[in-house]
Amino acid sequence: MHTTPLTADLLRGALELERTARGVLPHRLPARARAQCSDAQLAMAESQPSGVRLALRTRATTVELDTLPTKRVYVGAPPRPDGVYDLLVDGTLTARAQVTGGNTLTIDMTTGTAEHTPGEPGTVRFTGLPDRAKDVEIWLPHNETTELVALRADAPVEPVPDRGRKVWLHHGSSISHGSDAATPTGTWPARAAALAGVELVNLGLGGSALLDPFTARAMRDTPADLISVKLGINVVNADLMRLRAFAPAVHGFLDTLREGHPTAPLLVVSPILCPIHEDTPGPSAPDFSASSEGRLRFSAAGDPAERASGKLTLTVIREELARIVRQRAEQDPNVHYLDGRVLYGESDFAELPLPDALHPDAATHLRMGERFAAAAFGAEGPFAADTARPTKCEPGSSMVR
Repeated sequence: MHTTPLTADLLRGALELERTARGVLPHRLPARARAQCSDAQLAMAESQPSGVRLALRTRATTVELDTLPTKRVYVGAPPRPDGVYDLLVDGTLTARAQVTGGNTLTIDMTTGTAEHTPGEPGTVRFTGLPDRAKDVEIWLPHNETTELVALRADAPVEPVPDRGRKVWLHHGSSISHGSDAATPTGTWPARAAALAGVELVNLGLGGSALLDPFTARAMRDTPADLISVKLGINVVNADLMRLRAFAPAVHGFLDTLREGHPTAPLLVVSPILCPIHEDTPGPSAPDFSASSEGRLRFSAAGDPAERASGKLTLTVIREELARIVRQRAEQDPNVHYLDGRVLYGESDFAELPLPDALHPDAATHLRMGERFAAAAFGAEGPFAADTARPTKCEPGSSMVR
């Protein structure tokens, strides 16, 4: 078996690799950004490699990857399954594997505390690969911090060469991160990227799409052809700001993106339907009353009467985002708006309700990915091949140009 050093040119979807005592840890935010926020939720989310994958060119028929995962355990909540590794050969899903053991992070959501218990690495082994030159991708678990320890194969490996595909840079909440998706290629951004044939850089950060300036600067400095930001639900979840602060914060975030990507198609996506917060402000509160049945739900802890004093709801946020994009589009023809309810709306909720009242299930992730691909990358979408040519927005359309 050949051992190959784990270097940045073998990875896609990570903004930085941290050298560790055992190997390397992919990060989706650079060290400069991480240093500007001490929030444990953000630290956990950005280190979970949603959309991060090894991209190898090789004739190998066997590939092994040693990793040290960090498993999450929530006090009072049902156990979480082990993270999944997806293997793609020339773009086709070929195998899946899991690593047991590893570190454990026990989180008490009622007290906000966490306890870290160290563990040992494990190995995923993929065999029976075709004996020919091929592109091999190993998508890392989207919801499990994963330290890469060693890569081995029975033939030499090298980085996949640039295929000339456009790079799509996306930022959003836990829904974009992939919460409740079954596999790393089953998150809605991964599904949309596969259908559109683009390279994904997913900065979906669970609980952390909060219009942070350091996230905007990280996106500004990341090479990309197409950019989207899905904003709103975490601002309500956290009860982070009022209406007076929200619009200037959105403008500032988009201004920063434009510093690095002045003409790239930029799509602002509002929240999907979430009935508990459509007209009721946050914060969101966990409900463990059904934990014995293996269920966790969230509720809206805000008071609808407080909307009058500027508290935010999803209805208000959608109105504001649409207004902001209309205003900016007068000077920026490449900024666009998509109502998130196109991806998941009333009829979807009736068919596929949100299991915990906040997050879509695995089937809904796939549906959302297909709908995003059609709305954004389709012939009339802002990410279509001819993105420089503006398209007309029909009255009543969810897409603003």
